Amino acid sequence: MQYSLGIDAGGTYTDVVILRDSDSRILDTSKAITTYPDLMVGIRNAIDKLNPEYLSKVKLVSVSTTLSTNTILEKTGYPVGLILVGDYTVPRELPADYCITVRGGHDSNGDELQPLDITAVEQFAISLKKKVSAFAVSSYFSTRNPDHELKVKQIVLKLTGHPVVCGHELSQELGAYERAATAVLNAQLIPITYKFIHSITSEIKERNLDAKILMLKCDGSVTDIKGAKLRPIETIFSGPAASIIGASHLSGLDTCAVIDVGGTSTDVSIIKKGAPELCEKGAVVDGWQTRIKAIRMESSANGGDSHVWFKKCIMIGPRRVMPLCVAAVRYPNFKEKLEKNPVPLRTMLNEHIQPTKFFVSTGADPINPTESERKLIEFIRDEPLSIYEILNKMKRFPSPEVLDSLIQQRVIQAIGFTPTDALHVLGEYTEWDVETAQIGAKKLSRFTQMGVHAFCKKIKQQVAKNMVYSLMSFIMEGRGKEGIKKMLEEDVPVQYKLNIPVVLLGGPVKAYYENLKALIDAEIIVPEQAQVGNAVGALVGKGIKRIEIIIRPFSMENPDQNFLVFTPEGRKKFEEYRMAVEYSYKTGEELILDSMKDFGLPEGSIKISTSKEYLSPPGWKHTPMETKMIFVGVCDPGILTN
Repeated sequence: MQYSLGIDAGGTYTDVVILRDSDSRILDTSKAITTYPDLMVGIRNAIDKLNPEYLSKVKLVSVSTTLSTNTILEKTGYPVGLILVGDYTVPRELPADYCITVRGGHDSNGDELQPLDITAVEQFAISLKKKVSAFAVSSYFSTRNPDHELKVKQIVLKLTGHPVVCGHELSQELGAYERAATAVLNAQLIPITYKFIHSITSEIKERNLDAKILMLKCDGSVTDIKGAKLRPIETIFSGPAASIIGASHLSGLDTCAVIDVGGTSTDVSIIKKGAPELCEKGAVVDGWQTRIKAIRMESSANGGDSHVWFKKCIMIGPRRVMPLCVAAVRYPNFKEKLEKNPVPLRTMLNEHIQPTKFFVSTGADPINPTESERKLIEFIRDEPLSIYEILNKMKRFPSPEVLDSLIQQRVIQAIGFTPTDALHVLGEYTEWDVETAQIGAKKLSRFTQMGVHAFCKKIKQQVAKNMVYSLMSFIMEGRGKEGIKKMLEEDVPVQYKLNIPVVLLGGPVKAYYENLKALIDAEIIVPEQAQVGNAVGALVGKGIKRIEIIIRPFSMENPDQNFLVFTPEGRKKFEEYRMAVEYSYKTGEELILDSMKDFGLPEGSIKISTSKEYLSPPGWKHTPMETKMIFVGVCDPGILTN
């Protein structure tokens, strides 16, 4: 009997689950608080809680993580040197630390426009050898001919030994600027991803597990360790991808909507006939349009650990804080501190000046801290401090900008009242310290005309409304978002009707079931193991590889003779259309099989499907102006353990 281990590392909690491979039955689960900046501590803590007998039989480990997303959002990636080849138009500054444009590039047929300026490339590489950890290169029309990108890669590797990311390796989509941005983001992530994968691999070896390790990608498929190291950008948004795959598996539905309530956000997505909807334009992260296909989702900054605070009314989010009930378990004297913390005057209230707000060090080092940041770090240590305690030590309130900066860098962690605390007060989710949550609710409710329970019910209802707003605005994309919001906020007595089931994931989602039923007329399902849905999703993802090959006439003056074939490997020329198609079939299947060989699966277990798209103007009587051949290889890495 063999088992598989799923790990979802990110958000507030790290979830792990063990599945029996023969029938996909969940045998054991556990959770631990995610540890920043070193995710491995939280992963280790979660694995330690698992049944050792089950763990010893694990043969496959699959991981989903927010590491890539957080690194880009927090701008903590490694320094990168970018080489642009050709006549580039740069509409906005690219996210590279150093950048150079050199002569070279190709046209839409893949013909060289100018010879590559090798000398400029060499000088740039040598000058940055000790300043960067990786390089990115993007050449004009490299999707039609990657020759210049490959030459630059060879030169830079020889002179520096640093990793080099080529734009054509990540996407075959047109858009030189977007490919350049994607290549840079990928290069920034390589050192961090290497370190994370090495830590995971070492952990598995230390536990004497002979297991293959996979990582979930943002399109819901999995990749082997080699692929994750080369293309870490593909793991952005693997958390939402894990949730939709996990929801489908746990509910037994191949068509459903998914609401995943995490600590930081609520993510909404849809799966149809077993396939998640993809965002064809590519994932957008921190404002950068990448060319990486990702699951289409709607994400709102309202989760179980969103900060509940008061100004002129009750505010929920957008920032995440550690719940009071959790802080009481982690810090022995916290409950007494909270009880004694003064209640500020209404005129003083802001996001940081609250009777329930505290700050504690994470142990992480700041990046180029200002003098004000350095002074504040001297006072905020391992014990949570309220804003008044900081005032007593510093003799002044710290500026909101300094607090925000250190929180964003994860140097300090904010603690505050959350929807999770509200559920503890209502007795609907009591995993942590209930009494501390009650103290926090009592302090905040003083600013309202409500009692403690009414206050907590109000928060719970608002969180449910936020879920429905996210779901309906996702389904009705571009149609009436403001109307949906207005109806929910004004308590208009109507229900939205959905013809597909809605699956809820997340630790306390069962508590919101009745609230959601009152707002939407749909079958709402809370799977038995909803709290570890992402970890399950990390395990049941398939190995999927997509390859696109394009065939075009060499000249439109004679469109029935001489054809160019553009593949990720380069371009080829053929006299006849039939020969170009035959070559494309053969090459597409070979590239699929080659990309999946690291799964260690027999060829017969990899299913390859092919589709064609033709582009021709009305009345065109020649071979197509463009033929796009799309190859999709699918395999089940779980076969390895059966």
